[in-house]
Amino acid sequence: MATTKISFEFFPPKTPEGREKLLATRDQLAVAQPEYFSVTYGAGGSTRDNTRDIVLQIHSDGYAVAPHLSFGGDSEEAVLGLLQSYKDAGVRKLVALRGDMPSGMGIHKLVNANELVAIVRKHFGDHFHINVAAYPEIHPDAQNYQRDIFWLGEKLRAGADCAITQYFYNADAYFYFMDECARQGIDKPIIPGIMPITNYQNLVRFSDACGADIPRWLRQRLSAFGDDSQGLKAFGEEVVTRLCEKLLAAGAPGFHFYTMNQAEPTLSIVANLGINRG
Repeated sequence: MATTKISFEFFPPKTPEGREKLLATRDQLAVAQPEYFSVTYGAGGSTRDNTRDIVLQIHSDGYAVAPHLSFGGDSEEAVLGLLQSYKDAGVRKLVALRGDMPSGMGIHKLVNANELVAIVRKHFGDHFHINVAAYPEIHPDAQNYQRDIFWLGEKLRAGADCAITQYFYNADAYFYFMDECARQGIDKPIIPGIMPITNYQNLVRFSDACGADIPRWLRQRLSAFGDDSQGLKAFGEEVVTRLCEKLLAAGAPGFHFYTMNQAEPTLSIVANLGINRG
């Protein structure tokens, strides 16, 4: 059985206590032998320094790491300087995104992800393995489904190596998306993004904000747990495990887990899947 590649995503901590907790979580997750850890980048680069600092810490501790990167309100010079610091440290992976601007700011410096990928390739050649984002259920700002896939293709044609999807709970959405990508000539890996279910209200808030669909049956079932957090977590683990099993059976190349800086939910799902770590 071939090794299934997995990766784990964090958001940068805001406090020294949060930093220590995150590093402990990283050590717990490391037993699953992920291909890399990634660290997100707040709207407009609002967490840029925290992201850079934790990325460099994870890298110096001997783990592969992929910082998220977007232009937001930054100049090209600032972004290139950040990239140079990553290259100098030996970081070899990136997640390149269009990103969002903080509320109240203009969008005059916003650069689309395909442009960002092209800039990275122009200045750094093949040094970085570049991941970009994909949206099986269509990006909220997309003109339509086919144009959304077209722009994914543009990011890959600009030099990205693979894509990571927004999380989803409907496997058929991913399968249909993959078929449509193939019809448009996209043949690079598209890794399913997986969000463990641990809190119903948080999941609804995240999903409404990013355009990820929670199927009606799943919403109804999750809401019925009320204050039974343990019951909800056990049910969520079962649902996400079954989703991953279906994706693996259909040939998904791996999984990118949105950990929400927690180890246990993701580790349980990985253990349920019996993923061969080689």
